[in-house]
Amino acid sequence: MAAPEDRAVARPIAALGRRVALGLDAVGYGASLLGQSTYWLAVGRRKRQPVRAAPVAREMMSVGVSAIPIVSVLAGTIGVMLALQGIDALEPFGAQDQVTFGVALSITREFAPLITGIIVAGRSGAALAARLGTMQINNEIDALSVMGIHPVRYLVVPSLLALIVMVPALSIWADGLALGAAGLYVTSDLGMTFPAYLDGVRAALEPGDVIHGVAKAAIFGALIALVAVVNGSQVRGGAEGVGRATTHSVVQSITLIVLADLIFVFAATR
Repeated sequence: MAAPEDRAVARPIAALGRRVALGLDAVGYGASLLGQSTYWLAVGRRKRQPVRAAPVAREMMSVGVSAIPIVSVLAGTIGVMLALQGIDALEPFGAQDQVTFGVALSITREFAPLITGIIVAGRSGAALAARLGTMQINNEIDALSVMGIHPVRYLVVPSLLALIVMVPALSIWADGLALGAAGLYVTSDLGMTFPAYLDGVRAALEPGDVIHGVAKAAIFGALIALVAVVNGSQVRGGAEGVGRATTHSVVQSITLIVLADLIFVFAATR
């Protein structure tokens, strides 16, 4: 029989082991959902359970079009902030006119996809987790299976497709607004004409810079969808469980977005 001090040491280790096991189980479940979603996209029509365009379009409207106002406000604000800080940092060197290069690269490669992913995670990811959690509590997901409708095909694939498409689209929208807002501040502060600012942006950017940001945004969209589905489908404990799942979904999505961003940048720059 273990001594009391041995049990005191073993308890936190056991708790850590349980958390690691649960985390690995969630990762495996997310990978399984991604595989099943790909399967239904490929063979759904042959199985007479196609992924219909109408639910995908509805999800796109909810995820993308409805998020345009908040993305626009934050993108414009970030563009002005980057211009402000860039000019202030370059002023001691007399190189304020070079701020265009830093602003253009920072927005397209990092800030636009990252901020867009975080906004969508807090907005649409939370809503998806709450919706699936409520359906889980009300046994609606089991009812779909009884009716012969595969839950992944019906519930997961439209949201996954919508997020993979609309997060990059919102990121491109954020690119334009942030660069435009930064340009308005730069031209007014430095006395530069707007066409000259646009020439500087074109000189600073290559197609790969924009593709870099768009590719990251697509990965962020997939992560948001999978994390929300995993948390929503594992809800237990009624309304309180739905609240916990929603909170976990947002926190985990943002954490994974930042980590994925770090890995993506490291891989792309080495």
